[in-house]
Order: sequence, then C-alpha cells, then structure tokens
Amino acid sequence: MTPDFHEDPGAFGGLPETPLYAASRFAVLPLAYDGTSTWLKGADKGPAAMLAASANMELYDIETDCEPWREGIVTLKPMGGHASPEDMVADVRRVTRGLLEDGKTVVGLGGEHSVSIGLIQEHAARYPGLVVLQFDAHSDTRPEYEGSPNNHACVMARAAEVCDYVQVGIRSMDAAETATLDRKRTLFGHDLGSPEQVLERILPLLDGPVYITIDLDVLDPAEMPSTGTPEPGGMHYRDLVRILAGVCRSKQVVGFDVVELMPGDSNRAPDFLAARLVYQLMAYLTVYVKE
Repeated sequence: MTPDFHEDPGAFGGLPETPLYAASRFAVLPLAYDGTSTWLKGADKGPAAMLAASANMELYDIETDCEPWREGIVTLKPMGGHASPEDMVADVRRVTRGLLEDGKTVVGLGGEHSVSIGLIQEHAARYPGLVVLQFDAHSDTRPEYEGSPNNHACVMARAAEVCDYVQVGIRSMDAAETATLDRKRTLFGHDLGSPEQVLERILPLLDGPVYITIDLDVLDPAEMPSTGTPEPGGMHYRDLVRILAGVCRSKQVVGFDVVELMPGDSNRAPDFLAARLVYQLMAYLTVYVKE
C-alpha cells in the first residue's frame, strides 16, 4: 500500500515526518472519530493530543533499557470525518488490512472505542485464533445501541463475532449485558487483586495471538480524568503496565489500540499519560515480542 504520512510536527514521538515506511515496524494510525459517544464529546481530539504530547517524551525507556523508535515508527494521516459508524468501521478495516499485509504492527489511537471494531475485525482475519484483551471500565457488549451495531457500546459484541476475548477492569454495565457475560473471562474492577494475581487469571485464557484494546477509562479518574465517561474505582497506571509487561513477556501480541482520550485545556497530564502508555507498550513489544 501507499500510506499517507502525517505532515505536521504531530508525528508520534516528534520523529521525522518521512521515515522509511518499508523498514518501520510500528504504524501509528490516528482515528479521530467521536460519532456515537453518549455523554461528553471530544474523543475525536484524542489522537492529536497524544501525538502532541508524545513529542515531549524521552525516547529512551528506562524499564526495558531500549529505544522503541529504533524499530521504526511511522505516523499515518489521521482518519476522521466519517458520516456514520458503519462508514468509519469499513474505512478502518481497509487501511488496517493494507498495513497488516505490509507486515506492520498497527497502533490505533482513538477516538471513541468504536474505532477498535475495524481494527479487531482485520486482526482476527489476519491471525487465526486471535484473542482480544480488553482493559475497560465498561463491558461494551450491547448487540446494538442507539440504532447502530457499531456504537461504542457494542465493541465487544462485534469482537465476539470473530474471536474470543478477555475483559479486565469492568465496573459498569447494563443489566441486559449479564445475559451474555462469561464470568470466567471477565475480571471486575472491584476484585482485581494485584497485577500478579490478574496475570495468573488471564494468561491461561490468552491461548492464541493477542490484540490489546485499552479504553483509558479503565484507569481511575484521579489519574485519568480526561475521558467521556469516567468511572470511580479504576486501575492505577503502574498496575496496568505491569500487567501489560507480563502479557507481552508471555504471549504473541500482534497489535493494540489506546482510545477514549478526551483532552482538556486545563490539564495536559492525561494526554502525556496516554502517549507514554502507547510508547511503553511499544517498548514491551520491542523487548519481549519479536516480529
């Protein structure tokens, strides 16, 4: 494929605007869509905020003693302006398909959580036996919501059509969603335990290639207030990355996304947290998961 590169200083990590696509491992795909969110709006500004914050990170990762940018990181032109969630999903699938055919590790930046649908569908088509590992405050398993099966509240219902999944950090759901709830594959926020205990529970369930989707509202609002639907009682950043490190150390992680950042003018720390989380996952993939 011939990708569209981000043309301004918002390229991830503040890296050069025209890196060598063929030699790059990571393809960052900004997905500026916020068409179905039901309370606070602004997640479409999340990708640009993450890109801007990432330009101010140190690109050496202390924990893993590596520089993920040396694997090659290219930033594609942001996708947005879709008339419907169905159009958005189809467009994300088209672009993701080309990136996977080119051997890239796709890194989705949201945008509301519905942007993950196309990413998951294409990864499931590419990697038989895929398992999605979802970090989220909300279960997102409604079959349809507000007239669309591709609403942000339906992400995992769409995932279930193409692969298995495991949920971590859930602390909000509709009563109707309990009808399809698999309690063996759902770790609720109120009884997570330590990162080591979480890993002991989820690793046996991740029995194929793993795609990770992280809704930032899985984190406690004290650390991540910049989301459209903040829920109290969330995870801490350090616990989350310890779990991610354990998964990457043990499993074949083939792609990931970080979604639902709703940046605010008065507090840029959450933007930096989101960008750092993306880069931390790149570091774990660099060290633990070979291409």
